[in-house]
Amino acid sequence: MEFSAQQIAMLLGGKITGDANRKVSDIGSIENAKEGQLTFLCDEKYLSHLPNTGASVVLMTDSIIFNGETNATLIRVENARAAMGQLLALVAKAINPAKQGVEQPSFVSEGVIVPEDAYIGAFAYVGKHVQLGRGVQIYPHAYIGDNVRIGDNTIVYSGVKIYYNCVVGKDCILHAGAVIGADGFGFEPDAKGVNQKLPQIGNVIIEDDVEVGANTTIDRAMMGSTIVRKNAKLDNLVQVAHNVEVGESDFLCAQVGIAGSTKVGSHCILAGQVGVAGHIEITDNCVFGAQTGIAGSVRKPGMYQGSPAIDAMNWRRSSVGFKQLPDILKRIQDLEKQTGK
Repeated sequence: MEFSAQQIAMLLGGKITGDANRKVSDIGSIENAKEGQLTFLCDEKYLSHLPNTGASVVLMTDSIIFNGETNATLIRVENARAAMGQLLALVAKAINPAKQGVEQPSFVSEGVIVPEDAYIGAFAYVGKHVQLGRGVQIYPHAYIGDNVRIGDNTIVYSGVKIYYNCVVGKDCILHAGAVIGADGFGFEPDAKGVNQKLPQIGNVIIEDDVEVGANTTIDRAMMGSTIVRKNAKLDNLVQVAHNVEVGESDFLCAQVGIAGSTKVGSHCILAGQVGVAGHIEITDNCVFGAQTGIAGSVRKPGMYQGSPAIDAMNWRRSSVGFKQLPDILKRIQDLEKQTGK
């Protein structure tokens, strides 16, 4: 597929500087792009590449000032990264268009209504009383348990398992290997010290526009619901325990683990390998750096780091002091020798 700079600018509402008839049919990075490719520039630290880029067309954030010369046609937009995302979404639909129909062999329980524009891939299993929205895409080898509800245009990739009674909203993406609704980790020792299982009879509710990464697990509640609020984005290998609530528009990066009954506010970012204790609350608009350990409730928005989590700026200063600790101890020991202590 080939597009002119003029067509792209009209689609994105951008302003052109240069030849509006330049054509592109591929994408590339600003450092390595070649003739016929489109790239984007959203950060001034990459501005030095613009004069020499081989790209035919560059999407450029309007606030970036550039007074030099370039052979590329520039399309200025409010946010070049977001504009590139719009274009990539169109490309993705062209590369992997929505499918329709029920492939065989697959199993769809009697009485389940499959919308005409939905897709169920080979070897998928759809249980009793399942409700499927319009345009749902269920890829091969997926498992949909009894009484599950899936909203319009949600994509369930190969190998996803959705246990009984769980609810998935519309416009969601569940990547390969995700498990929704496995039992929460609930046990209680009996009088002899033998761990006895506490039945987990709740469910998982995933609201609209949520993305769940590959091999991520969201456990069903012991009672009630484990909830992932709308527009939350969960990376690969994330663990959400029973009765947790993940807030609206949260980012949970790879290997985040949240223990049971914890509530995370909205618009929070948990970077890679952040660990969260159970039965605590985190307020809205918090950012936690990689490998942070959150041991107690966080009631003030801000940036946090370390284990246990503290203000990120304090943690940075403390880490500098920690690296100097051996030298400080040596100086103290030398002073003690000099004073005879």
